Amino acid sequence: MPLPPTFSDPFEHRAFLKFRLAQAYRIFAKYGYDEGIAGHITVRDPIRPDCYWVNPWGVHFKLLQPEMLLLVNHEGKIQEKESGPSRFLNRAAYMIHSAIHEARPDVICAAHSHTTYAKAFGTLGVPLDPITQDSCAFYEDHALYSEFRGIVTDREEGLAIANALGSKKAAILQNHGILVATKSIESTVFFFISMEKCCQVQMLAEQAAAALGQKPRLIDPENAAQTQKQLGSEIGGWLNGLPEFQLLEHEEGNRFEYISAHKEDM
Repeated sequence: MPLPPTFSDPFEHRAFLKFRLAQAYRIFAKYGYDEGIAGHITVRDPIRPDCYWVNPWGVHFKLLQPEMLLLVNHEGKIQEKESGPSRFLNRAAYMIHSAIHEARPDVICAAHSHTTYAKAFGTLGVPLDPITQDSCAFYEDHALYSEFRGIVTDREEGLAIANALGSKKAAILQNHGILVATKSIESTVFFFISMEKCCQVQMLAEQAAAALGQKPRLIDPENAAQTQKQLGSEIGGWLNGLPEFQLLEHEEGNRFEYISAHKEDM
């Protein structure tokens, strides 16, 4: 069974995470998870764990490459030495992600965007039900943030979202979208894609059931919890996310290669 890569050189680790993060943005673009200049994925820096990498504001997800990424600290300051040439930071990205990365030292990667089915499902103000094997991955492991106070431009709102997320791996942001935060870029990408699909499936199931005067059949708590342990684990998310990156590399003909360069001051 494949396992996540390990690195003895922190600079190689940083280069790999930047390469992977840029890939994650391009995967989001392929699925249509972009919405103008909204949406963001971040990854914690392995050399400076008080900082994270994020996309420059106003660049389409499909165009993102590792050298374009910004390194930002928890105070929202762009690190001039390491960051790409476009120095525009999405304030909402900073407010949400800095709060999550600060509150959750275990989180390596967090993603948020305004995807179609998540936005529609988010208007219902309810969590996902365990109605399919796939939705069980989120059983008792996702939160519902039931407030919407406009665009996230202040620290208090970011902290409120991080507090609602708690120790869980995902959150439905009412009237807004979804958020996923895990220990790897691969698992974050997979669970984000899966959660978007689960939102779609639950709305379809509820519509079909209503036409029959019924409600969708729920998986019982014991089996839902057992399935969550198998499908909803970090390694499960990493394994399921890996093919997305393999496919992208096949389509683009571009794989990670590390060429050691002059190491910056740590």
